[in-house]
Amino acid sequence: MRRLTVAQALVRFLAAQYTERDGERHRLIAATWGIFGHGNVAGVGQALIEEDGMPFHQGRNEQAMVHAAVGYARQRNRLSAHAVTTSIGPGATNLVTGAALATVNHLPVLLLPGDTFATRPADPVLQQLQVPGAGDVSVNDCLRPVSRSFDRIVRPEALVPAALEAMRVLSDPAATGAVTLALPQDVQAEAYDWPEEFFAERTWRIRRTRPDRAELDAAARAVREAARPLVVAGGGVRHSAAEDALRAFAERAGLPVATTQAGKGALPHDHPCEVGGLGHTGTATANDLARAADLVIGVGTRYTDFTTASGTLFAPDARFLNLNVTGFDAHKQAAPLPLVADAREGLAALTGALGDAPARPVTWAAAKAAWEARVTAAHAVPDEAARPTQAQVLGVLDTLCDTTDILINAAGSLPGDLHKLWRTRSRDQYHVEYGYSCMGYEIPAAIGVLLAAPGRPVWALVGDGTYLMNPTEIVTAVQERLPLKLVLLQNHGYASIGGLSEAVGAERYGTDYRLRAEDGSFTGPPLPVDLGANAASLGMRVLRPRTIGDLREALADARAATDPTCVYIETETADSVSGPPPAQAWWDVPVAEISTRPSAVKAREEYDRHVTARRRRL
Repeated sequence: MRRLTVAQALVRFLAAQYTERDGERHRLIAATWGIFGHGNVAGVGQALIEEDGMPFHQGRNEQAMVHAAVGYARQRNRLSAHAVTTSIGPGATNLVTGAALATVNHLPVLLLPGDTFATRPADPVLQQLQVPGAGDVSVNDCLRPVSRSFDRIVRPEALVPAALEAMRVLSDPAATGAVTLALPQDVQAEAYDWPEEFFAERTWRIRRTRPDRAELDAAARAVREAARPLVVAGGGVRHSAAEDALRAFAERAGLPVATTQAGKGALPHDHPCEVGGLGHTGTATANDLARAADLVIGVGTRYTDFTTASGTLFAPDARFLNLNVTGFDAHKQAAPLPLVADAREGLAALTGALGDAPARPVTWAAAKAAWEARVTAAHAVPDEAARPTQAQVLGVLDTLCDTTDILINAAGSLPGDLHKLWRTRSRDQYHVEYGYSCMGYEIPAAIGVLLAAPGRPVWALVGDGTYLMNPTEIVTAVQERLPLKLVLLQNHGYASIGGLSEAVGAERYGTDYRLRAEDGSFTGPPLPVDLGANAASLGMRVLRPRTIGDLREALADARAATDPTCVYIETETADSVSGPPPAQAWWDVPVAEISTRPSAVKAREEYDRHVTARRRRL
């Protein structure tokens, strides 16, 4: 037996946990992020000092710490994760957004929020929420619906089964997400005699589930018989490291491969079978193939509304064959052909089951070439002395990147432009979080990726609206001496929502960053803010290009930099020549059914026209 506090026992236990997949072993909890307060400073904080085997990172914002942990876990293909410890009260509730993002995207993170006293020596203590008639409720219960597993450790001996269950969920590809162990501050500091076996090294093997034979035979038959099949590659391809298996399957059967935001990069942009992004932010090539497809082969995708164009993209008679590690997602779109398996194992088995069926000829090459011409036009730079559009910024960056670069984005107008325009060169170059599309994700996630992939150029692409949400972890990048490359685009407001507002008849209300005019509306001059100066005040080196020529030099400088560097650029409004192509598929955002404003009336007419194409599959 070993006498330790609950917090000491937990940290020592976490330091001894490993995962293993394909013969490779990884630390399951590779580090802990923390901000300390009265709910954890004397518990987990003290324990981290004593446990040399657990690296520690100091964060500035609890939500951002979770984003950093998620960025790390995604870069490590979910084989390794980080823990996050916070105080009670606002420190704990600040975790909720990050937890939701992790769970929505099926990415592992261990949350260790402090909690109010289990022994209740005084009610209420500082930052305690009292709920009459429910004395066991605390603010940490907000984390229940956004966690894949939640437990509150009110007795020392309860830690043993709770910690083991937490590791099981974190290491299960079909169940992973945010896992919360709420730790009352008195219990954290309580001593207990622990069995030595609790601290022994433990390896959690990551399953590669193989497909059921009957499901596999039905799937192979459907692929052989389909006249116009289309593969939809989602994030599960990346998590499973199934890119080579996908390539072999697509080449063997002669299949076009479209990608979701999470799946982009499953094939490099210049592979003959790759046809670009799918759905509202996708390419004309991929969406036209989707409209004609008689068999849709989803691999590791959740079929969000952006992917399906809110249920309007695929033909009414299209059949769905869904390969997914979770049965829940494999049965989506009322799929008559679920194939529940690991993506790599399932694709390999499906390729082998095709027999001697001939590969289909490539019929989409001309359409793909036409789209590539549109990308080139959007990137084109007719005048090096001009101020760049957002698409031209991406075009200049495209000329500098190689297979080692990693791009991170999550919200605003950039995800749409990137999905349509970015030419992905490697399996992990494209890191766009679009399951939760969380503003403020990019900078902390980039820190997590830098920790997971040291030595690689990591770019956080951020608009001014997103930057203002969460710039705090710049300080962490400076403290850790991480060469974060921040591209900060100043377009004076919420560009994406501004465009959407205009499309739905809301006339860009409340979406521009402007001074109030004399009538009280936000229609005055742009706000006189200097976000570059803000980044500099947090410790970054800031470059201020004004023209496309300046931008080219600044991005090259940033790429070579070994210190945190920000490229701060004001962008030009896109025009018909250099702007990105418009949406190639619909997205359902309901418009006011009754309005006195002509713009809303017109938008409702357009909405009613589109909504008739929406299908509920049975």
